[in-house]
Amino acid sequence: MKQSLSQIALLVRDYDEAITYYTTTLGFELLEDTEMSDTKRWVRVSPPGSSCHLLLAKAANETQIAQIGHQAGGRVFLFLYTDDFWRDYKNYSAKGVEFIREPANEAYGIVSVFKDIYGNLWDLIEPKS
Repeated sequence: MKQSLSQIALLVRDYDEAITYYTTTLGFELLEDTEMSDTKRWVRVSPPGSSCHLLLAKAANETQIAQIGHQAGGRVFLFLYTDDFWRDYKNYSAKGVEFIREPANEAYGIVSVFKDIYGNLWDLIEPKS
């Protein structure tokens, strides 16, 4: 049996705000932005070349709004692998991305933790080859 993750739903406040952040600040590609109704859109973004996508899901009620930025309960939620850690670290830092853990050499590669626009924690990782 072969399985894979295709996409992960990520709660956001506003579609356009999220699209701008993930494409302009993080350099992701906008894969799809389809209007489903007056209040719902199907919006997918992805790091270039990735087979796993983020589905940007606008919070629709108070319970969902309260979970924006807290989907992993304060732990690192998403892991962004890169082929050049220092390129991306410097680029993101220059664009105002907040790194909350200094870069470190770990057994698995170079890693640092950053917050996205909503407070979700991400690992930026260049794995050891």
